[in-house]
Amino acid sequence: MAESAEEGELRDEIPEADIKMTIWEHLGELRGRVVRAVLGLIAGSTVCWVFKERLLAWLTKPYQTIWAERFPGVPFELQTLGPADVLVNYMQLSLVGGVCIGAPIIFYQLWAFVSPGLYAREKRYIIPFVLFSTTLFLSGVAFAYYVAFPFSSAYFVSLLGQVGDTGGVMLTSRPTMEQYVDFITRMLLAFGFVFELPLFIAFLALAGIVTPQQLVKFSRYAIVGAFVVGAVVTPGPEVTSQLAVSGALIVLYFLSVGLSFVIAKKREPSL
Repeated sequence: MAESAEEGELRDEIPEADIKMTIWEHLGELRGRVVRAVLGLIAGSTVCWVFKERLLAWLTKPYQTIWAERFPGVPFELQTLGPADVLVNYMQLSLVGGVCIGAPIIFYQLWAFVSPGLYAREKRYIIPFVLFSTTLFLSGVAFAYYVAFPFSSAYFVSLLGQVGDTGGVMLTSRPTMEQYVDFITRMLLAFGFVFELPLFIAFLALAGIVTPQQLVKFSRYAIVGAFVVGAVVTPGPEVTSQLAVSGALIVLYFLSVGLSFVIAKKREPSL
């Protein structure tokens, strides 16, 4: 017998989570999703390992450019302090690259794990969720590499050089490979996850935890917080870098507000 329209709508309003699962079944589901996400991470990391030298050269390019402008003729070097440092740092670099390449798989597994608690009509957003979350994450990584990192590095390098007119102290920098890789990878991942803010707020709105009106009222505090984060991430007297970072965070927040209005309108018929 064909399913009527009313029965289809009713089925869309029933969460799959109404089917009871034991704690062991939930743990088994979680383990399966984690294993698949890890396999995606390993696959991406393997690709990055093959191109590890090119990846390191690409990540050092912004700093090298700034260094050459500040100290022309002085080569930029990354030191290693232990026999295994190069291997460990290349592995770290490959893992971070694996996160970027495997982001679609990781986000899909995350959605697949939480989907049993959603309504059937909400599960239709799985492909947009994966595309949107991956795009936001990679946009954050790109923003960190092309905007935040060059601005902050330029300020850090500007502090080096001769201190005092004559006979002063000469400040120089010889960073280790570990220090540089730690700094750049943490910044890339941090901005990648910060750019997931619209998606996080969209989930809160979808669950009914926050409303668009609450987000609008909180916007003044979000703007102040964005400027505080911008000042911390891009230190120094140069205002353009702070405005770039703060502006990006503000745009992300109001994008979240817009998404919450869309979600609220879609929830109204079912309330």
